[in-house]
Amino acid sequence: MTPRGPTLPAHRLPYLPDRVAVPEQSRGVPGASWTPDTPGAPSGLDRFNAAAVEDAELALLACLHSPRWAARVAAHRPYPDPEALLAAADEAAYDLSRADRAAALAAEALPGLPADAYSAAHTALNAANAAYESRFGHPFVICVDGLKPYEALDHVLEGIRSRLANDPEEERLVAAEELRRLARGRLAALLTRDGLPADA
Repeated sequence: MTPRGPTLPAHRLPYLPDRVAVPEQSRGVPGASWTPDTPGAPSGLDRFNAAAVEDAELALLACLHSPRWAARVAAHRPYPDPEALLAAADEAAYDLSRADRAAALAAEALPGLPADAYSAAHTALNAANAAYESRFGHPFVICVDGLKPYEALDHVLEGIRSRLANDPEEERLVAAEELRRLARGRLAALLTRDGLPADA
């Protein structure tokens, strides 16, 4: 008999064994010809440092949709190591204006569900996000890096429900921190898994 996960209360999402419930948030650049690091090849950081400004900014915009943030991070190249790049990305995220942050939040999408997920999961997630967007005016953002799919989906629902109680200013700060964490995770993945075009 195949072991199942813990039984969840009725208001929680069902356990979905062996299904990817939430897409990985640390993603690379859609449509680009990325190549993973291989022994003897330039590292992702080397390619990022050597890339044309436009290519570097395009890669960064896939991590956080803020032209100001992307331009600032790209302008401070070369970075001596990944930690320096991530620190610079964090600093640039902290310094975003309200307008820049609002634009970046508006470009985010709630993690989706696979087509074969239970309809109850779709209903619960859509209803919770609609309530959040109605209250705060932008999509719910939360970093789920490192969580298993069924844990991530539950984490998203719990996060929406708990953060609906925040006042707008408090939620603005929480959302900004989650946005920074998302950008950091995506940038780290870009360097370690996807890198930049080898001919950059």
